[in-house]
Amino acid sequence: MKLFLTILVIVAVAFVLLAVRVLVKPGGRFSSQHISQSKAMRERGITCANSSDYRERHNNRRLDVNSL
Repeated sequence: MKLFLTILVIVAVAFVLLAVRVLVKPGGRFSSQHISQSKAMRERGITCANSSDYRERHNNRRLDVNSL
């Protein structure tokens, strides 16, 4: 039982620390963690894996059609 309570307290503290910005800041919300919505990632030219895959497949399809 003592271990359960200790784990419960640790999880509660972790939740509060993660949510401080949301709870304290008026109109606060968690920032998006998606790569395409990160300004720093876009500036470095890093894109989402799904977007990169789509772009590469689309480019390869055009090359394959033109080589026929």
